[in-house]
Amino acid sequence: MPHEEQPSRQRPRYGSIVDDERLSAEEMDERRRQNIAYEYLCHLEEAKRWMEVCLVEELPPTTELEEGLRNGVYLAKLAKFFAPKMVSEKKIYDVEQTRYKKSGLHFRHTDNTVQWLRAMESIGLPKIFYPETTDVYDRKNIPRMIYCIHALSLYLFKLGIAPQIPDLLGKVDFTEEEISNMRKELEKYGIQMPSFSKIGGILANELSVDEAALHAAVIAINEAIEKGITEQTIITLRNPNAVLTLVDDNLAQEYQKELWEAKKRKEENARLKNNCISEEERDAYEELLTQAEIQGHINKVNRLAAVDHINAVIREGDPEYTLLALQKPEAQLPTVYPFAGAMYQNELFNLQKQNAMNYLAHEELLIAVEMLSAVALLNQALESNDLVSVQNQLRSPTMGFNNLDETYVERYANALLSIKLEALSQGQDSLSWNEIQNCIDMVNIEIQEENDRVVAVGYINEAIDEGDPLKTLDSLLLPTARVKDVDPDSAQHYQDVLYQAKTQKFVDPQSASKILWLDEIQHAVNEANKDMDKAKQWVTLVVDVNQFLEKEKQSDILSVLKSAVGNTNDVMPECADRYYDTLAKAKEQKSKNVSTEGSWLKLNLQEKYDYYYNIDSKESSWVTPESCLLKESWLMGKEIEDIIEEVTADYIREKMWSATEDMLLCFQAATSGPLLRKEHEARKSFLYEQEEHVTKIQAFWKGHKQRASYMHRRQMFIDNIPSVVKIQSWFRMVTARKNYLSRLQYFRDHNNEIVKIQSLLRANKARDDYKTLVGSENPPLTVVRKFVHLLDQSDLDFQEALEVARLREEVVTKIRGNQQLEKDLNLMDIKIGLLVKNRITLEDVISHRTKLNKKKGGEMQILNNTDNQGIKSLSKERRKTLETYQQLFYLLQTNPLYLAKLIFQMPQNKSTKFMDTVIFTLYNYASNQREEYLLLKLFKTALEEEIKSKVDQVQDIVTGNPTVIKMVVSFNRGARGQNTLRQLLAPVVKEIIDDKSLIINTSPVEVYKAWVNQLETQTGEASNLPYDVTTEQALTYPEVKSKLEASIENLRRVTDKVLNSIISSLDLLPYGLRYIAKVLKNSIREKFPDATEDELLKIVGNLLYYRYMNPAIVAPDGFDIIDMTAGGQINSDQRRNLGSVAKVLQHAASNKLFEGENEHLSSMNSYLSETYQEFRKYFKEACNVPEPEEKFNMDKYTDVVTVSKPVIYISIEEIISTHSLLLEHQDAIAPEKNDLLNELLELLGEVPNVESFLGEGAVDPSDPDKVNTLNQLAKTEISLFLTSKYDIGDGEAVDGQSLMIKTKKLIIDVIRNQPGSTLSEILETPASTKQEIDHAADMVSRAVLDSRTPEDMKHSQSMVEDAQLPLEQKKRKIQRNLRTLEQTGHVSSKNKYQDILNEIAKDIRNQRIHRQLRKAELEKLQQTLNALNKKAAFFEEQINYYDTYIKTCLDNLKRKNTRRSIKLDAKGEPKGTKRAKPVRYTAAKLHEKGVLLGIDDLQINQFKNVTFDISSTEDVGIFDVRSKFLGVEMEKVQLNIQDLLQMQYEGVAVMKMFDKVKVNVNLLIYLLNKKFYGK
Repeated sequence: MPHEEQPSRQRPRYGSIVDDERLSAEEMDERRRQNIAYEYLCHLEEAKRWMEVCLVEELPPTTELEEGLRNGVYLAKLAKFFAPKMVSEKKIYDVEQTRYKKSGLHFRHTDNTVQWLRAMESIGLPKIFYPETTDVYDRKNIPRMIYCIHALSLYLFKLGIAPQIPDLLGKVDFTEEEISNMRKELEKYGIQMPSFSKIGGILANELSVDEAALHAAVIAINEAIEKGITEQTIITLRNPNAVLTLVDDNLAQEYQKELWEAKKRKEENARLKNNCISEEERDAYEELLTQAEIQGHINKVNRLAAVDHINAVIREGDPEYTLLALQKPEAQLPTVYPFAGAMYQNELFNLQKQNAMNYLAHEELLIAVEMLSAVALLNQALESNDLVSVQNQLRSPTMGFNNLDETYVERYANALLSIKLEALSQGQDSLSWNEIQNCIDMVNIEIQEENDRVVAVGYINEAIDEGDPLKTLDSLLLPTARVKDVDPDSAQHYQDVLYQAKTQKFVDPQSASKILWLDEIQHAVNEANKDMDKAKQWVTLVVDVNQFLEKEKQSDILSVLKSAVGNTNDVMPECADRYYDTLAKAKEQKSKNVSTEGSWLKLNLQEKYDYYYNIDSKESSWVTPESCLLKESWLMGKEIEDIIEEVTADYIREKMWSATEDMLLCFQAATSGPLLRKEHEARKSFLYEQEEHVTKIQAFWKGHKQRASYMHRRQMFIDNIPSVVKIQSWFRMVTARKNYLSRLQYFRDHNNEIVKIQSLLRANKARDDYKTLVGSENPPLTVVRKFVHLLDQSDLDFQEALEVARLREEVVTKIRGNQQLEKDLNLMDIKIGLLVKNRITLEDVISHRTKLNKKKGGEMQILNNTDNQGIKSLSKERRKTLETYQQLFYLLQTNPLYLAKLIFQMPQNKSTKFMDTVIFTLYNYASNQREEYLLLKLFKTALEEEIKSKVDQVQDIVTGNPTVIKMVVSFNRGARGQNTLRQLLAPVVKEIIDDKSLIINTSPVEVYKAWVNQLETQTGEASNLPYDVTTEQALTYPEVKSKLEASIENLRRVTDKVLNSIISSLDLLPYGLRYIAKVLKNSIREKFPDATEDELLKIVGNLLYYRYMNPAIVAPDGFDIIDMTAGGQINSDQRRNLGSVAKVLQHAASNKLFEGENEHLSSMNSYLSETYQEFRKYFKEACNVPEPEEKFNMDKYTDVVTVSKPVIYISIEEIISTHSLLLEHQDAIAPEKNDLLNELLELLGEVPNVESFLGEGAVDPSDPDKVNTLNQLAKTEISLFLTSKYDIGDGEAVDGQSLMIKTKKLIIDVIRNQPGSTLSEILETPASTKQEIDHAADMVSRAVLDSRTPEDMKHSQSMVEDAQLPLEQKKRKIQRNLRTLEQTGHVSSKNKYQDILNEIAKDIRNQRIHRQLRKAELEKLQQTLNALNKKAAFFEEQINYYDTYIKTCLDNLKRKNTRRSIKLDAKGEPKGTKRAKPVRYTAAKLHEKGVLLGIDDLQINQFKNVTFDISSTEDVGIFDVRSKFLGVEMEKVQLNIQDLLQMQYEGVAVMKMFDKVKVNVNLLIYLLNKKFYGK
């Protein structure tokens, strides 16, 4: 295949003879012939590319082009391109080349060549260039045809019809084989090669132009171009003799530049070409631009300028200017129509906005203008209501509409007219192409639906005529019929109603059609549904009422009637008894005349259809059932409705006169209501006419009744006056007593509620007081006094504090033990790996195993059982030194500047080890909040120091390996942060690993090799495909492309899952890591204020994702993200899947697109950009965290008020190492002489060794193993209780803050026993005897509690002595302290010492927070310890696995040693399992099978003399291969099947045996499997 070189590498392929070369005449002739063949191939490639551009079609490869042009199809298509009126596609014979591909050339193929020749004649190409028909068809002179195509291209270019043919000489490569074949082909036919370089001159001679004048004008133009003077160039271009058109003076500079560059390119090509052409053969125009080329470049500049102008006027938005720009001939665009100027402007403006560059190229304008012009003509036809013109426009191919059926063009036109009218009514002038296409699609859908509906109606009518209800039902349910509300249970009734409707239509003389149409069918279905509803209502009424009457339950008659009748207002609740009695009487009367009856009810609907219902089986039917016996004793629906209506009417008449307005409305809603209301109104009208008489009658009657009643009651009271008085007295007494007893009983019944109310009131008061304590700036003394008891330390507080200390010690010890165990296991991995590769002996591995078991069983026990009691475990002489060490490590822990400077003073390899051992130990691996807070302060200080001193560019953080960043990541991926990574990544990583079908391989070369291996392994034959390919070559295979696309799709899907897991789990990210990310971002911004937000967030992403998460995704087994069983491991496919996901996320986090070597993954670039935006939000939100002081509620006085002292667990070796490093770098760390660190180092003196550190007697001097004993003691851990060198002493306080703390404790003791409204009042009021006694009792209780408190948690001696003072002495000491504090500005007597009360209130609030934090810390330590125990268990399981493996190795070793004593059977063969028989092949046979590819220094015809004997050995998978030549054994080699499989996995297709025999690895594995394993 030809390959085009870059311009910078242009060079001739043949014919150039450098000065130091001396070639013979034969060699020079050979080179000349090769050069001619190469040049001809270049001309073929030029013709091929030019024709592909003209035809917009791919042609055969260059080496096959001559044969592909013989049938003339491509030539005829080329003729159709430049002379469409002469040649149409229908005239081209075998246009699809189906006959040619099937049976080769046919004599009619010559017609295509003849049409091409006639087309060239029609446009005026001189006949001097024409080939003969036989030159093409019979391949007599194919170069002549290629020569003609070159002349045609130049001629068409001059006419402005086609582009210029490219000059590829020296720019494309062909293989030696391709050039040699072409040379042989040319020599075979003995063809004289035409002079392609003289085409321009010949064409100029043949055309009717003044040759001399034209030549002189062209020479002048070339000379002006060479001089580079724009003014002179434009003058020569304006010369009429040059026959140049469309020359614009305003573009003179562009003409000069374009023509100068073109001339330089042509001169360079000519220079390369003339090296191999004799002087006589050279043409003057090889280095000069021809007239056609000059015109072509002018047209190109004009076109570009016109396109720029068009884009500019489109942006301005003036349709008139846009139209003028489109009409310019320089733009070379199709015809535009002035009446559509606004449409051109709007549509092109929208296209321009959609373009990413906001610029439309010439090709885009060409397509858009052509389509818009067609749309404009269509809109014009629509506006004129010219249907014929609209139809013609729709048929135009330039419209490019999809799914347009010419059968329905008229319907399209009508629909478009309607849409056009609607658009005009809304102020829209024209329809767009999309709107017209949507209209066509809509019409197509309507036509399809109508056709389907007509077919469905036909099916329905056929089913009705057949009389099959089920078939009728199926046809009604057809989706295309769109019949609504079809009930499958009513199939028979549908059949009857539809048949009846069709029969009526058939006998109707006025009906034009005798079949039912869709609306008639729907109407019939609706009528049938109404019949069914009416029948069901009737059945419900009859069954419910009659069954109810038979049960004789009068109370539920209303619910039965309301649920059954159509109008529930006909049923009056007040008439329930009447309904029941009347219905029961009617049913009884009807039952008297019935002797026998069945269970069927019958209803006649519309006097046409009978409906039957069986009350027993609940069966219904629209046809008369077999053995139908009716239920004649039951009341039918009509009878029930008549009875209800009659009873209701009687009740309404009765109640109408006394009814309210609501009752009248209720009566009016009944069926008979309106009629009865009319009767009532008539009677009422009569009474109103007689109102006077009616009033008199009513008044007389009411007065008579009232007088009689009053006289009777009065006489009774007169007759019983004494009794009335007694009754009244008794009633008053009973009422009062009853009220009292009722109230008393109420209290007794609600005793619990009363207690709750009282508790609630007290709780509200306490809550209000607590809110005052928490929320008020100055809480009063009375409120503070109520809550001082919260400051007491209970037994539970001490127990929890001791448990925290114990767990912290155990966690730190466990972390260190696991780290050591992991290092030993890693070393064991290496030793076993070396054993497998025979690099060490089995005894070495056994030795390390023994050491490992000893460490697990013995040394680990020593480590865990070391007496970590701090200075108590050492000699008394060293106590003072250890106390100084405690003060030293407290200073290092609380002042991060020292360690930060020390880290950067050490080399990087030493600083890493120092971090892993001393620093993390010093902070107890951040096992509580105090130590995490201090560790974060160290990280912050060190990071700021590193950025300030070592970072010179923003990207240094990303490209370098900053020490602090490594510390942060290492810490957060350690035991503390491991659970976070597991929660964050374990589910998705496990899902990826467990998905056995998931294969993600984005390397085209690896995919290609795997595919070839699969083919050869499955077939057992060589694939004839190359084994080593480039990425570009691999992508040419469809199988590789499809597998790669599947991998990319899987990769995107899996990456989304991992990304969602990360994004949604921001809260799981460790606070410390997020805080350091925030510090990193702020520090970089401070040092580089010009850095953009994106640059800062990329650096944050480098920390959070690339350094923290990415390694855990790639190697989850190495970071304990997933649980691996002993001996288990992640296979290569799973590892590659995870690596691919990590690679995509890494690119997304850094906003790095796939380019260069990863160009084949460029389809994921848009996905990377979207993912980066999500990461960007994630990184930005991750930095949004509070400061550590706020997060952990810490400040510089926290240690002063903490109950227990901070403790660390550190080995003696680490103490000595830290001491040594501090002395070594003392000047850099603490340059000031009065620095506290210098003072402590001076007290410690020189660095001790282990023996001097422990003191005399720690090690027996006569111990022969003294060195090992000291080494073991150096690793002994001790606990150091850290204290400040300047803690509060036994005397007066050394500073105001310490005095404040002591004074607060004294005030708490005082206000606990002596009340008062203000502190001054309490201090000035003498204490009573009872208050002194109570205070003394409290102090005794506190002393008892202190006696149970551990030493490290007790208060200082001065505080203990203050607590033992009497109440009055405490008050006097408080007053002295307050005066001192007032002088230092801590308190003020003006506000009655409210400041110190505020401090006490703050302590009370913080006490609660401290307890909560301690509980959380306790829980967190337990979780961490559990995780560490699991990890330790895993390590032990791994050790057991290695034990089993080594034991197996020992057993195998013993088994091999005993094989020599195996007994032989009678035939002399060893007993036991028989090995497979050896096989023998000749080299010729293996070569025939494809296994053997070749033997160095041996011809193929000699392969039959070489034999290979292959036999299996005692070791499984090991084969001996012996080679013989002419029966003489030559060499022997061993093959390991595992090594062969590894080669196959790594894509190695060919290997060498005996250093000279090349074999196919895949086929060799296939052969071994087949012969020895039966696979």
